[in-house]
Parts: sequence; structure tokens; C-alpha cells
Amino acid sequence: MRDLSAGPRVLLKRLRELMAEPLEPQERLDQIVRQIAQNMVAEVCSVYVLRSDGVLELYATEGLNPDAVHLAQLKMGQGLVGTIAASARPLNLSDAQSHPAFTYLPETGEEIYHSFLGVPILRTGRALGVLVVQNKASRTYREDEVEALETTAMVIAEMVATGELKKITKPGLELDLSRPVTIDGASFGEGIGLGYVVLHEPRIVVTNLLADDSEHELGRLAEALGSLRISIDDMLSRRDVPMEGEHREVLETYRMFAHDRGWVRKLEEAIRNGLTAEAAVERVQSETKARMIRLTDPYLRERMHDFDDLANRLLRQLTGYGAKLSASSFPNDAIVVARAMGAAELLDYPRANVRGLVLEDGAVTSHVVIVARAMGIPVVGQAAGAVALAENGDSIIIDGDDAKVHLRPLPDLQRSYEEKVRFRARRQEQYRALRAVEPITKDGKAINLQMNAGLIVDLPHLNESGASGIGLFRTELQFMIASTMPKAEEQEAFYRTVLKQAGGRPVTFRTLDIGGDKVVPYFRAAEEENPALGWRAIRLSLDRPGLLRTQLRAMLRATAGEELRLMLPMVTEVSELREIRGLLQKEIQRQSKIGEQLPRKLQFGAMLEVPALLWQLDELMAEVDFVSVGSNDLFQFAMAVDRGNARVADRFDLLGRPFLRMLRDIVRAGLRNDTPVTLCGEMAGKPISAMALIGIGFRSVSMSPAAIGPVKSMLLSLDAGKLAAVLEPALDDTAPTVAIRQLLTDFAADNGIPL
Repeated sequence: MRDLSAGPRVLLKRLRELMAEPLEPQERLDQIVRQIAQNMVAEVCSVYVLRSDGVLELYATEGLNPDAVHLAQLKMGQGLVGTIAASARPLNLSDAQSHPAFTYLPETGEEIYHSFLGVPILRTGRALGVLVVQNKASRTYREDEVEALETTAMVIAEMVATGELKKITKPGLELDLSRPVTIDGASFGEGIGLGYVVLHEPRIVVTNLLADDSEHELGRLAEALGSLRISIDDMLSRRDVPMEGEHREVLETYRMFAHDRGWVRKLEEAIRNGLTAEAAVERVQSETKARMIRLTDPYLRERMHDFDDLANRLLRQLTGYGAKLSASSFPNDAIVVARAMGAAELLDYPRANVRGLVLEDGAVTSHVVIVARAMGIPVVGQAAGAVALAENGDSIIIDGDDAKVHLRPLPDLQRSYEEKVRFRARRQEQYRALRAVEPITKDGKAINLQMNAGLIVDLPHLNESGASGIGLFRTELQFMIASTMPKAEEQEAFYRTVLKQAGGRPVTFRTLDIGGDKVVPYFRAAEEENPALGWRAIRLSLDRPGLLRTQLRAMLRATAGEELRLMLPMVTEVSELREIRGLLQKEIQRQSKIGEQLPRKLQFGAMLEVPALLWQLDELMAEVDFVSVGSNDLFQFAMAVDRGNARVADRFDLLGRPFLRMLRDIVRAGLRNDTPVTLCGEMAGKPISAMALIGIGFRSVSMSPAAIGPVKSMLLSLDAGKLAAVLEPALDDTAPTVAIRQLLTDFAADNGIPL
């Protein structure tokens, strides 16, 4: 072969001309392989494209038998071509037939060729096919020849990605880029959503691949790298970035990558071979990702995400690309797909158009998950690979009930889910018809059904659901979606709006539950190994009383002349309530002193979430006006189960005897102290567990708005006394033969109770 020092540039120039010509896809591909063969003085050049069934099909060749085009096939991992596709790495062989993976395809006539160079056709780290050159003489191809072939493979990757090759794909078959994919994740929010993918931070689609002036492109790269390094240094120098901890480690990793000479050298080399600066970044990023994506070491895989994010930042520097879709181009049925995102970022999207959220990371307690559930949309988290596999505009189904994401679903699956959605809509119509019906059991027990909220966007659900009031208003969500600490005046205006929209129905405000895993962007605490059990909620409020006093002042002003119901989260000892009451009393005295109107009635309550309070129940009931059981935290603390850990989250049953006995003790303590008790966790929102709560004596529960209809439908058919007569002895049974969940299911079936 001749010297290729100028070869890649000549070849890329000719390929650019071919891409601009009005040619049919097959003719364009045939001319591309012909040009590659001529430029590299190769006797064979072939393109294999990966289909959705895992088969690599010969799409074009120069040198092999032309009749083999669209007939010759290799499975992923089969033969040299299949090995390259599976590993996403080049193969450079002087004697191809001696390689253990070699597979002879008689229809191609390739037995006379010995030397073989094959490179994967990559896009975002995914192999879309394989590009091959071959020669009769035995030789090893030089590094610059490998580089040249990898560069030209990008052009073919773009043809695959843009869908041009679909026109020459056999009827009934699809290319791999459009194959249906099902991703298993974790259910963070129930429901089903059908729509189209909106990538939260979409990959930069590089369309300008080939450069006229390499020196100009090298200058653009140097300038963009300089800006990127400065931005990282600026982030590291900010006061809110701690000197130690995970946040700083990530930024330090970014800085290390940004200054890595090996990475920069690869980028410069790709530009000198004829690529634009952004195409060089895309190519090196894709190759690095293809190598790292198969790693099993979690630390190294995390570094892959860091590198991927850094490369995307550099692409944005080069292209000036804005990540968000404009309102006009935002689909009506959008499923937002993201690695991770903040709560405020989700609220930036047109809320009426968002039908679901898919996250690669996150936990059920993530801020964005709480907001998404408040918006009433399904959420699937821990959906590994969703961002890399999806493209903007792909059809997608999110199943928050079964924790699955169906990307580019087959028509039969699409129709099946459409019917499910119609069925759910019919049921919702039935539930809406119950809005004005009083929630009273068959044997005359009145049940107070309230809803949980935390944002203004939640409040229309109060009328839609028929809830009697808001049993839990999470005030921290206002802080979590703000970029700076809300001032007292802003908090006051917010609480006034909540009360106004509640229309006279009671609202129970929970004071700030921040800290631990609920870190607001402008209030950074030290890293904690176990944040759920750490410095959060009332503990933080007692250590930072100015924060709480500002909130109490805003609540007192907002409820002037009305009822103020406030409760404190994460109470561990009754003495903490007395300290907070003292702070509240100071604010009341301050308001009176300056002549401001006070609430006409004040109800002071506590959340029962920490098991230690179970041994202070009578003291607790005497100290407060009401108690609200936070079943989510109480269950995880009592059973030592992290709700965000998929390995143990479902290990113990909410309806197990130990937990139901705890809850029954709380109800009994409320009755003997004449203190109202409500339960406001996920447990209240499932008909079967709500039935259990009524059976052990709860008469007030608070849940998500969407759950009120199903729970009301259940209780209207329930004889609470009859259930209690069955459930009470079963809870006391010291040698049980049947699980409580099964007992409840059987009772519902025998008595015609809808679950």
C-alpha cells in the first residue's frame, strides 16, 4: 500500500462530495466502498450493518461477490465481523483465516484474501455495523491505516443513524438502531405513560463531520478546551463545593480528564485526519465509551459516565448547542429520559405535556421523584442504559406499575398498552363519579380521606380527587426547587396561595424536612454515611433555629385570622417538641408585640416516624394536638430496610404482623388520650393496606390524590367491624398459619371488596 499521510483527507473530501450528491442509498454506499478501496489500495472493502435481530448483513462490497450483498450474514459474535461488532474493537490480521474466530462464507468468495482490517461502525459507543478492507498479500495494516478506516466509519454511522439505509433494508426487518428494547428498572411512581422520548440532555448530533481547514479546527478545539478547563476550575473554587466529598471528587475527575494529554492528542490526531473539532470529539468519545461500556467494575463504569459528561460539555462548547427543546417542538406526549435531574429542571418542562419520567439513577426519595409523583406521572428509576439506547422522538412506553420501559415497542405491545390506558381511564371516570360521595363504610364508620401535597401544581387535585383536605403539605419542596433560600415574604406568599386554593379545607403544614438526603442547592451540609438517620428535619431546625423561626413567622402571618395546623418531622424525643414549642411561642409573642393579627386557632402536631416514640406514646399524645404517622420512614427504621435499596426494599411486608401491631398500638394510644391520629404514607394509598389500616382502627389517612378514588371505592364496600373481628385475633396469633396479606385478600374476595 502507498503512503497514507494525505490519504484520509483526500478520501474524506470525496466522501463529503458523495454525501451531497442526489444518490439512492444503495448507490451511495456502493460508491463509498469503492472510494475507500481505491484510497487504501485495498482489493476488498465491505460494509456490514447490524439488524435488530442481532444479524450483521452485508450491505455493500467492492471486491467480493456482488451477488452476496444482502444475502451474506453473520450473527453477533460469529466470525471476524461478528467479533468486531460484539467487542466494538478493530481487528488487524495478516492472515485472517488462521484466526480462531474466522468463519468461511462461500457465497462471498473471500477465501483468496489473507490480510484483514475491520473496524466497528460506532455511534455513542454502540456498534451499528462493521467496515472491512482486505488484501491478498499477507501484511499487518499500519496504525495510520486503522485510523483512516475508523474515521471513514463515522460517515457510514451517520447514514445508519439518519435512517437512510432503511430504504434498502429487507421488508419486515429493522436495523439495530431502531430495534425494540425493554429495560427493567425500579418503580418510583405508579402509572402508565405512552409517548415520545425527550432526552433531558440530548446528545449533540454532529452533522458537520469533514473539515476544510485542519489548522482552524485545531484552534477551535484549543479554545473550547481552554473554556472547559476554566469552567471546571471555577466550579472547584466555589464556596459551596466542599474540600472533600463525592461532589468534589467528580469535579476533580473532570479536571483530570480535561488536562489529559492522551485524550487531547487523540482529538488532535482525528482533526489532522480531516475531521471537524466536534466530529473528532464524537469519534474519540464513541471509541472510549465502546471500550468502557463492558466494564463490570462499578468505579470504572462511574468514571465512564464522568468522561461521557465531560465530552458532551466540550461538544456544547464547540457547537454552542442548547440542551432543551423549544416549547413549539416539545411533543404533546413527552416521556422525559435522563441520567439524573433536579426537581426544578422537571418543572421547567411544559407540565401538561409530560406523561412520564425515566431515570438511570436516583432513588424513590429523590427530589425529582417526589415532584414527579406530585405531578401524577409514572416514574421508572435505575433504568440502566436508557439514555444511550434512546433517541429524541423515539416511541416509548413507561410502565410504573411493573417497573419497565419499552423503547420503540412492537405494534402488538403498543396496542396492548393503549388498551390498558383506556381501561385505567374508564376506572378513573368511575372514581371521579365518587368525588361527592361521603367516605363511609358499610357499617357506618366515617373515614377522613386527605391528600398529600407540596407544590402549587398539586392543589387542583384537591377538587378533582374529592379529598377533605391536605393531611401533609411538604413545605421543603418550595426550598428544593428554588435556586436561593426563599425569603420570609416569599414563604408567606406561598402559604397564603396554598390556603386560598384549598378553599377553606384544612391544610396541615409540615415544617422543613431538609438535610440528610434532601440537600437543597444553597444549603450544603457535611457528607454523611447514612443521611436518612442523620442531620435532618427537626434536628437541623433545632441546630439552626433562625431557619425554623423564619418559617414559623411566615406561617403565622399567612394564616392570620384562620387556622394554622403545623407538624414537626423526625421527632425522636418528646423534649424536642417542647423546644420547638418554645420557639413558636417567641414568634407568637413577637407578632403580638408588633400588633400583627394571629391565627384564630393553632393546632400543634408531630410526625411519628422514629420507633423511639413508641415507648413515649402517652407523653407524646399529651404534648400535641394531633399525631401523623409517617409510615414510609417508620417502616424503614423499624425493619432496618433502606427503601432506596432494591435488594432489601421488598424483603419485609408492610402488612406483616410486627408493623401492623406497631400501628395498632399508636391508634390505641390516640384513643385513650383523645388525640387524633392520621397516617400519611404510601401505605394509605393502596386499597389493600388502607383496608388493613381501617381494620386496626385508623379513621383518618392521607395519600396521593390519584389513590383517593380506589381507596374510597374499597371502603364503600367494606364492613369495618366485620374486618376487625377477623384481623384483630390474627394479629395476636402467636402461631400464625396464614400471612396477613393473604387473609386480607381472601376477606376482600369473600365480601366483594374491590382491590
